[in-house]
This record gives sequence, structure tokens and C-alpha cells, in this order.
Amino acid sequence: MFVTRYRPRNQFNDIRRGFDLLNSMLNSLEVPAQTEKSKYDFTPAVNTREGKNAYHIEVDLPGVNKEDIKVDIEEDKIVISGEKKLKEELKEDNYYKVESFYGSFKRSFTLPEGVDIENIHAESDNGVLEVIIPKLDKPEVEKTKRIKVK
Repeated sequence: MFVTRYRPRNQFNDIRRGFDLLNSMLNSLEVPAQTEKSKYDFTPAVNTREGKNAYHIEVDLPGVNKEDIKVDIEEDKIVISGEKKLKEELKEDNYYKVESFYGSFKRSFTLPEGVDIENIHAESDNGVLEVIIPKLDKPEVEKTKRIKVK
């Protein structure tokens, strides 16, 4: 019978080799088509603010044509969606490169009470979409009122 000296470092090396094998197997797996597609989807930055007469939604959409933007009202929500299309071409003497990028986006916001849905409008300028949601005019209610007792 042989006597083997205990060396904890050998067990650590075995564990490390196992993790290395696991990492190499995970890295070799192919990326599913759905994950590959979602890489091109994007979520644009949005700023919202409330003014005296309206609510404002500003969406950063650089490179998106206004023809590719949709603003819809669905029940009590406003939905802003669209598609970003970018085609980049580079032509040189012995070199031709074309890169295309397509991505979709969709953002929705719940409309507050007391808004004028019929007069909502949107404007796109220099890659920024602004949606203006006017408030309904409310008659001023007196905060205090005395009731005469009869």
C-alpha cells in the first residue's frame, strides 16, 4: 500500500479545471435566433414632464425617420412604437462595405385622468419626438364656501 500525502492544492486544481471545462462548453453554444434578434431591439430614452396646460413626452430617436414612428392611443394608454433602419455604405477603389441595422422599439404610458385625447399631437425634430397631451379645462372651484343655514 502506498501512502499519499494530502495536498489541498490538487483538489483546488481539479475544481478549477472543471469550471474551465464548463465555461468552454457554455462559450461554444450557439446563440438562439430570438436572442440574436433582440440584440437589435432598443429602448429609447424618454423624458416626461407636466406643464401648466399639458403633459409632455420627449423620446430620443436619433436616426429614426418620422415616417417610421407610430403614436397610438389604446384604451387608457398612449403607445409610441416604430422601427430604426440604418444602412451604412463605404465605397473605395478596391473596397465596398455595406452594414445594415434594423431594430424596433415600443414604449407605452398610462394616460392620466383629465386629458384631452382628441387634441393630442406629436412632432419630430432632429431625432427627438415630442408628444403633447393637453389637459382638459376644469372650472375653478372655490376652496372655501359658506353655506347659509335656513
